Amino acid sequence: MKKLLLTAAITLAMPFAAHAGSEFVEGDATLAGEAELGATLTTGNTDTSSFKARLALKQELGDWENQYIAEGLYKEDTEEVTAKRYFFGVQGDYQIDDLSYLFANTNYEVDPFTGYDFTSTTSAGYGYRFIDTDRMSLKAEAGPGYIYQQLDDELAVSEGYDSDDSVVVHAVVDFQTKLGESSKFQQKFVADWGEKLDARSETSLTANIVGALAMKFAVIVRYNSDPLDGKESTDTETNMTLLYAF
Repeated sequence: MKKLLLTAAITLAMPFAAHAGSEFVEGDATLAGEAELGATLTTGNTDTSSFKARLALKQELGDWENQYIAEGLYKEDTEEVTAKRYFFGVQGDYQIDDLSYLFANTNYEVDPFTGYDFTSTTSAGYGYRFIDTDRMSLKAEAGPGYIYQQLDDELAVSEGYDSDDSVVVHAVVDFQTKLGESSKFQQKFVADWGEKLDARSETSLTANIVGALAMKFAVIVRYNSDPLDGKESTDTETNMTLLYAF
């Protein structure tokens, strides 16, 4: 655990050690973001509710391009919680040149329905932009990382251990393209491969409504090659949300 905390602290500190100006944030601003919100409520014969919220910030600090993400998902069906997930992440990219960069990131996720109280990952490595135009982008990242997962009390007793940790290979492929003047398609794949494979795929389509307000449709697939007893290896999530850019 001390190793985990030290690594995370170093990673969190790296993005702040810089000065001012690339084109990661459009225009003269050095900070931009997106706020995303979706909700469903039904009452009567069926009482259900679901909420999805996400806040993503981008920041320029000289040769550094930093990203901060916080998101949450909550679902309830007839007063029984059926899904609950919270995610926090930060990444700093140090620009070597127009196409190459070094990255360092750390993430923290709470999802009790997987059998883990929390999952923390930290990684660093090299990234490259294969395509970088106004209409289309394709970039990939790879490097070593470390994952730590704390089991919940019930599964810790049945499994005979209370935590998992592993050195992993961290890889990301991120593709984005504009489909017109007011819509965008994105496909992002993230994988951490060590003693097992933890992967996440997000496919999304965003269409502008008016001004900075847009509608976003997304399908998210999470995969764990070695789930805990009684848990599924694949989770899927489909969302329709409103997105506001600022």
